[in-house]
Amino acid sequence: MESRPQPQPAGLVGWREWVALPGLGVPAIKAKIDTGAKTSAIHAWDVRHFTRDGVEHVRFKLHPEQKNDAHEIACECPLLDTRVVTSSNGMRQRRFVIVTDLAMGEQTYPIELTLTNRDTMGFRLLIGRQALNGRWVVDPARSYLTRDKPKKKVTR
Repeated sequence: MESRPQPQPAGLVGWREWVALPGLGVPAIKAKIDTGAKTSAIHAWDVRHFTRDGVEHVRFKLHPEQKNDAHEIACECPLLDTRVVTSSNGMRQRRFVIVTDLAMGEQTYPIELTLTNRDTMGFRLLIGRQALNGRWVVDPARSYLTRDKPKKKVTR
C-alpha cells in the first residue's frame, strides 16, 4: 500500500478573530470566520476603478472598526478581477477583487478579498473558506484564539 504524504497540521481559529491586513495599512480588524462563504469580503466604500500605466487599480476607503465610521483608511490596490458573487441572502452582485496579505496568528499569506458594502453587517471583514483551506481548523464554539484584542485604539 502506497503511503500518502501527511498534511501539515492546521492552526485553530474561532468563529471570530482579530487579524491584520498589512498591505492595506490595517493593523487590527475583527473578522468573522465563515466556512459557509467561499470568498472573503471587506467593507469598502467610495470605490473608484481606474487605470495607471496600463494596469487596472481600485481606490477605496475602509472603516476597520465596528460601529466607528470616524476612523477611515484610504487604500489603493491593483485589481485582480471582477466577479459576480452570490450573498447569503441569494442576491447576486458584481464585485471588484483584490489580493492582499492576511496576518492571522503566526501566519501571513495572500488572500483574495471582494470589495462590498458591509455597513449593515456585524463584521467589517468576512474570511471565507478559500482563505482558510489547508491552514486553519475552525472551532465554532470559541473566539479570538490567534490574537488578543488590541490594547489601544489603532490609528494609521
